[in-house]
Amino acid sequence: GKAREKGRQAVCISNLKQLTISFFMYSQDNDDYLPPAYYYNSEGETGWDFSTDDWWMTYRPGILGGYLSGKVFECPSRFGLKSYDRPFTGYAYNATYLGGGYSVWDGQAQPPVLLTRIRNASGTILLADSAIWTPFTNELIANNVLRAPGDTSYYYGPNVYFRHNGFANAAFCDGHVESIRTKYNESSYDSKLGDLSADDSMYDLE
Repeated sequence: GKAREKGRQAVCISNLKQLTISFFMYSQDNDDYLPPAYYYNSEGETGWDFSTDDWWMTYRPGILGGYLSGKVFECPSRFGLKSYDRPFTGYAYNATYLGGGYSVWDGQAQPPVLLTRIRNASGTILLADSAIWTPFTNELIANNVLRAPGDTSYYYGPNVYFRHNGFANAAFCDGHVESIRTKYNESSYDSKLGDLSADDSMYDLE
């Protein structure tokens, strides 16, 4: 089982590298801005990974769909995570500091940042293996929006999922991908959930 998971981890790393390239391509086409993590309107949701405009009945590729080769790449170890209303890649995008988000429901309007504003690209998380523990049904579910430890806006607790034999794969803003074992703020609900740093230092622009 561990050997099979090692193989899935390698595929996951490759997927994250391809996804990271799609973020860079989007930025080149949009005056150096990264894509928004999501925006909600009265008809549905457009996210970096998937979108829907018929009240969450059907889905198509999201903002980055045009930059990927025919599909949104999915972590091969994401299966088994419950998702009640949407598909998920298994990866989450750093919304706290990079992607922001827009929502007509609560008036949120946090624009994405310029790629050139990231001062420490090699130390800033872009994407990571993710899941969340939801208090509504008391279970682990899929997630596509990465929140920093200090982000309490929609905070469900630690949301990096160390699912590859105790490692989590993470893509950084300089394009490199790492398998990370050190876990901070471990969840009391699921020992595979944690953060990549004790504070926001691996998520912010510094």
